[in-house]
Amino acid sequence: MDSIKLSNGVSMPMLGFGTFMIKQDCEQHVADALKLGYRLVDTASAYFNEAAVGRAISASGITRGELFVTSKVWVQDAGYDNTLRAFEKTLRELGLDYLDLYLIHQPYGDYYGSWRAMERLMDDGLIRAIGVSNFSPERVVDLALNSDTPPMVDQIELHPFLPQTDAIAEIRKYGCVPQAWGPLCEGQRDIFGNPTLTEIAASHGKTAAQIALKWNLQRGVAVIPRSTNHKHRAENLCLDFTLTDEEMQRITSLDIGHSEIIDHRCAHTARQLINWKIHD
Repeated sequence: MDSIKLSNGVSMPMLGFGTFMIKQDCEQHVADALKLGYRLVDTASAYFNEAAVGRAISASGITRGELFVTSKVWVQDAGYDNTLRAFEKTLRELGLDYLDLYLIHQPYGDYYGSWRAMERLMDDGLIRAIGVSNFSPERVVDLALNSDTPPMVDQIELHPFLPQTDAIAEIRKYGCVPQAWGPLCEGQRDIFGNPTLTEIAASHGKTAAQIALKWNLQRGVAVIPRSTNHKHRAENLCLDFTLTDEEMQRITSLDIGHSEIIDHRCAHTARQLINWKIHD
């Protein structure tokens, strides 16, 4: 599996297994993904499945050094002391001694306090790399220029209908690696039946999903597709082909210019996420 070097030299797999909204049978799904060959597993305290992910990792028999485990701190736990407590709970739930990557889940609340706590945890050897999620370019730049450690990863919505080419170029100026959540647009806009994707897929003997994933990977974007279907999980690993420049451009031209999943610059979104509590 291909990997990419983060700004501090840590290697991160370019393709991983996402667990967003996987609660039922999460342990089995993660176990199956690890058996197939996935070595990056992405979770979050707000997914309420860290314990299940941890059990699957423990039962896998895979050496800890072969795995790359990511989790995230939620808005409710923003701030220095809150983040330290939230991280301790995350480690306990996962049953791990350290995390490979810890992210600020949303760009709200006292994320500067969270960032200082994460820098400390990284200095203490409890986290190998730190980053953010759902941060727009100007927020990445602001954090990069006002902290000792620029974000190493920004996990954002990236798929053929929302390439965010300019945003990717901007965060890369600060050594920040883009990682795509929802690389298959969460199945929306009939992505699996899109004429452009299915036509290109047919020419390679692949599926539309495989084309969408490969498109992101070829432009240097890491991906964490989620699937509860064994066949699809296996297919997502079979990306042994190359898209032509013309095919890459055709896919990029599917851009609709906005998200139909969530708009983090919307006041309603901010209120909703800030008020969503994941614990008492």
